[in-house]
Amino acid sequence: MSRIGRKPIAVPAGVDVKIDGSTVTVKGPKGTLTKSFHKDMIIKLEGNELIVERPSEDKLHKSLHGLTRTLVSNMVEGVTTGFSKSLDIEGIGYRAQKQGKNLVMNLGYSHQVIVPEIDGITIDVPAATKIIVNGIDKQVVGQFAAEIREKRPPEPYKGKGIRYTGEHIIRKEGKAGKGKK
Repeated sequence: MSRIGRKPIAVPAGVDVKIDGSTVTVKGPKGTLTKSFHKDMIIKLEGNELIVERPSEDKLHKSLHGLTRTLVSNMVEGVTTGFSKSLDIEGIGYRAQKQGKNLVMNLGYSHQVIVPEIDGITIDVPAATKIIVNGIDKQVVGQFAAEIREKRPPEPYKGKGIRYTGEHIIRKEGKAGKGKK
């Protein structure tokens, strides 16, 4: 049995969960999330705990069990605390700023890179070289942060570009280090 799938999900006070067949709606202080799951998965609300069960020991049901539980857990966590991804910009002249609802970045191109905020996402720029993406849906936050990073991924020689905070970039030696042993 899935160890993750077996764990019950605690529903904190102030969070309202509605289960309609295979569709789960979670409403909390930060917003509302709705997601449809596989029709075979059994999602029950018992007291202030959500429980995910599987109907059989089929390989498909086993693989969906832990996934469904984690997705429901992320929905509950998202509407209570939210999710955030932090990005760092490294490079001479590379910087970011917020103009209205747009993120404007100078990344060494001949033009500025402009990324508009999407629904459910807020962008904070506490410093010229730091970007924080916040939201209630973990998948949307991660995808949006990946799209920002894609505008100038870190290169392996000098490490210039946009990286996740704490991400380790494997560096390469340049031409000068080639002949030395």
